[in-house]
Amino acid sequence: MSTDTQKNGSQVPALELRALCKSFGGLQATREVTLRIMPGDRQAIIGPNGAGKTTLFNLITGIYPVTSGQVLLFGQDVTSWPSHRRTALGMARTFQVTSLFPKLTVLDNVLLAIKGLRPSKFVMWRFLSSYKEVYDKAHHLLEQANFLDRKDTEVRNLSHGEQRQLEIVLGLASDPKILLLDEPAAGLSSGESTEMSEFLMKLDPKLAILLIEHDMDVVFDVADEISVLHFGQILETGTPESIKKSPRVQEIYLGTD
Repeated sequence: MSTDTQKNGSQVPALELRALCKSFGGLQATREVTLRIMPGDRQAIIGPNGAGKTTLFNLITGIYPVTSGQVLLFGQDVTSWPSHRRTALGMARTFQVTSLFPKLTVLDNVLLAIKGLRPSKFVMWRFLSSYKEVYDKAHHLLEQANFLDRKDTEVRNLSHGEQRQLEIVLGLASDPKILLLDEPAAGLSSGESTEMSEFLMKLDPKLAILLIEHDMDVVFDVADEISVLHFGQILETGTPESIKKSPRVQEIYLGTD
């Protein structure tokens, strides 16, 4: 019986936040945030600028230490763990700003992402082409993402939307079981946002996804559950339909007369 599927007769959350708080001096950036994401869930966090969304991601991934509360990953308390240990347990994250190598090909970027996770990254005297399993994995990731036809294209020649999608492919290099996406549609045109939604919906259904996003079309297309963050607190959580209809959410975020 695997720990991430069964515990006490019920499924263990991929990620659980318990009363998570973070203060910067006198500023309380997150307040008692409690959230549960099960394997295969598609959840989104929305909220105005300054609501604390990126701070929350930094707490979840171990970039910031928490002031109080707990972060549990697949049932393990990882509150004090550094980022790389959380990655090893099955968490991956993308960032708002792309970190691709623009003059390298799509394939080379994926190869580097895979190699960077392995002890052999410190071996300097072997050609990269000698690592057959790394190449096989890179081709598999690109095939899954329908990127194989662009494997020899230099990243700088991809559209902005394609570069954002490639960032997610790199995030999948560590074989995560939960993927945190920090504004994957940032800077995309309307057409590119639609492509991003379609891309995200084709990812492995067993993969849990938590995304921060301002593009509400992407949020409503991808997420099964949405939490609204306001001044560091979860104001409301519900289905896309209930969030759309919520007077409080419309007032503070979605914009109504």
